[in-house]
Amino acid sequence: MGYGSSIADEAHELLVTLARIPAPSHDEGRRAEFIRAWLAERGMDAQIDDALNVTSTYAADSFDTLAVFAAHTDTVFPDTEPLPLCEKDGRICAPGVGDDTANLVCLLLAYRELLRRIAAGELAPKRGLMAVADSCEEGLGNLEGTKALFSRVADRVSTFVSFDGYMPHVVARPVGSHRWRVSCSTPGGHSYADFGAPNAIERLSAFICDFYALERPHGELVTVNAGLIEGGTSINSIAQRAEALVEYRSVSETCLMIMRRRVEKLAAHHTVGDVRFGLELLGERPGEGPIAEDAQEALIRICEDAIEKIFGMKAQRSSSSTDANVPLSLGIPATTVGVIRGGGAHTRGEWIEGASLADGIDCTLELMERLVCT
Repeated sequence: MGYGSSIADEAHELLVTLARIPAPSHDEGRRAEFIRAWLAERGMDAQIDDALNVTSTYAADSFDTLAVFAAHTDTVFPDTEPLPLCEKDGRICAPGVGDDTANLVCLLLAYRELLRRIAAGELAPKRGLMAVADSCEEGLGNLEGTKALFSRVADRVSTFVSFDGYMPHVVARPVGSHRWRVSCSTPGGHSYADFGAPNAIERLSAFICDFYALERPHGELVTVNAGLIEGGTSINSIAQRAEALVEYRSVSETCLMIMRRRVEKLAAHHTVGDVRFGLELLGERPGEGPIAEDAQEALIRICEDAIEKIFGMKAQRSSSSTDANVPLSLGIPATTVGVIRGGGAHTRGEWIEGASLADGIDCTLELMERLVCT
């Protein structure tokens, strides 16, 4: 029986308690305080920073480098009242329960056990260790928690692993993105009496068509999307204002910056006479920076070996947008690993298999031991 199985009841209790605490992006304070208190009550270092990250470190001053392990506290849901939770047929269902509360529980319990084994002399660390319950991973949280963390510790981090999503996925490359609010304004007018005056909806539509037709940088896939458009006053009015939310994505930070310049140039091109365009950058997730491929590959292989050992199945490499984007953009080996079985992410029907917590804890502990003590 693995360690995770031996604390199954404790893991279950911690999960159902945490999963009920609301934590929209930028409003994770209640979960952060619960986690800080949980760590402190068990004798572990714990503090909450200005970004609402909860951090706990071990032997940080004894080594030149740090291995950082993280799981995010925020959910995509705006709820500020306790979240609903139910259990049926071995499943635990709650908004955000798999993305990312269950992975967070695995991190907390594995971290505690790793420190116990070190204190008992069963393991000897070869680098410092930091566990982070980070904020603002979802949506327009824009990875602000992890960005704030790396603004302080980037020069000391040797590896970064976040636990997020479902097993057996391992993020090998980051998907970066820029998200914009594009606005168009015109004098407007009456649909008949002022026919021929520029219409903000029509002009914005032309901008979107040109946005999709932009030449894409070569070397890596670049995707574009217009996700929301709104504006106008009535059916018999020439629209004075319209706006859209658009984004582009790529694993390449270079490609993202090229696209940024092209979108800014496009907005300037469409600003003619009484037609005015504005751009507001809503979100920026960095892509891949100058990473050492051999170091990144070594980290991915360690994660794949741990998944195969604990779960008995092959890992699945993917490209995704996670907290690992931040260190990867800085050239620091990083990945994101899912250690829970579940589904329905980002829906109110999200669920996990309760029994998968035990293996998830064991896989998390296996990775932490390998990256801290070998």
